[in-house]
Amino acid sequence: MSENADPDDAGGATGAGSDTELTHTTESGDVQMVDVGEKPDTGRRAVARGEIHLTESTIDAVRADEIGKGDVLATGRIGAIQAVKHTWETVPMCHQIPITNVDTEFTVEADRIELEVAVETTGKTGCEMEAIQGVTTGLGVVWDMVKAAEKEVVEERDAVEASGYPGTQISGVEVVSKEKREPSG
Repeated sequence: MSENADPDDAGGATGAGSDTELTHTTESGDVQMVDVGEKPDTGRRAVARGEIHLTESTIDAVRADEIGKGDVLATGRIGAIQAVKHTWETVPMCHQIPITNVDTEFTVEADRIELEVAVETTGKTGCEMEAIQGVTTGLGVVWDMVKAAEKEVVEERDAVEASGYPGTQISGVEVVSKEKREPSG
């Protein structure tokens, strides 16, 4: 990789038809972690979002704080923050970075709960994977908190449903913004 290439920039990793060199493999094709040691510390921010589709009765129970396991959104928020802080442990090529801030925002709609996670760091590499991990884990925690309510609705309709959660779905997980602020001074 050239010394000016930034593995965090879009295109730093190659896709089909790209002639950009791979950043996470050696010349012999072995997987490796990118060396960011020579990069300057910069302020970085990434925002990711996603949603979980739920039944109307489950959404009503979440709004009324009537889910038996407890406060769904508070627990989801804790899960999202924990996931952000532990991304380096579960995503093999992620560096352990200093997290300076995590913001989580849930929006409860008629048929879904949306989660947006914003992560900030000052370091040598970006934080978009941390934002994605926050979203996926936060929504997974929501699913865990409401699964009994979701399953009850299905069992009332048709006891033969294969998964038990035919309408429950996490979708739309994406990075919506990524910023890099150059060091001042």
